[in-house]
Amino acid sequence: MSEAASPEPPTEELPDDLELLLELSIAICRGDWDGVRRVRRAAGPSAPDRAWREAVLQVHLFAGIPRTVEACAVLLEEGGLGAADPSEQEAGPPLARGRALFALLYGEAAPAVESALGAAHPGLTRVVLEHAYAGVLSRPGLAPAARELLAVGCLAASDLERQLASHARGAARLGITTEQIVAAARSGSAALEPARQQELVACARRMATGPHS
Repeated sequence: MSEAASPEPPTEELPDDLELLLELSIAICRGDWDGVRRVRRAAGPSAPDRAWREAVLQVHLFAGIPRTVEACAVLLEEGGLGAADPSEQEAGPPLARGRALFALLYGEAAPAVESALGAAHPGLTRVVLEHAYAGVLSRPGLAPAARELLAVGCLAASDLERQLASHARGAARLGITTEQIVAAARSGSAALEPARQQELVACARRMATGPHS
């Protein structure tokens, strides 16, 4: 049985469907399979739709492919994720779509971020832009703002402050409120030591309220 802590409920009300997706994403990042089961059962037999499928697919960017595959197996045991439309199978997603989202999220810092990725590893820029942004984060079926809020929860759960800062700022650029961003970070970091949770929540709040140009 998993001993991972359950995500804290967000302090600012989210739409029920988005709150479930946030809880699900955090549980997958933690490897909390009991939590994954609870969220799926709470949704009922007919609830999963494309937004669910997109949220689960996106998690592999933060939790890794093995945990995402395991999550899909657990979810299948609990009723699955609904029937996918053939249009969900994209062949060669356009790089321009990913670059547009990358520029939107990072604003004026986008060129510097892209340069930093290339300096860190020669293949990293291509993976981030072509796979993460073009192939996953800019897919239809889940709004960019919702994706960023889920990313905040995932990155807090994974204790990745640098990336949390970037995506908290990106969520604010897309119109997510400061309190929703903070709540997602708090929920994601609930299983960490209290002092570390406070640091991550403070980071999320600082990025959400700072300049977003």
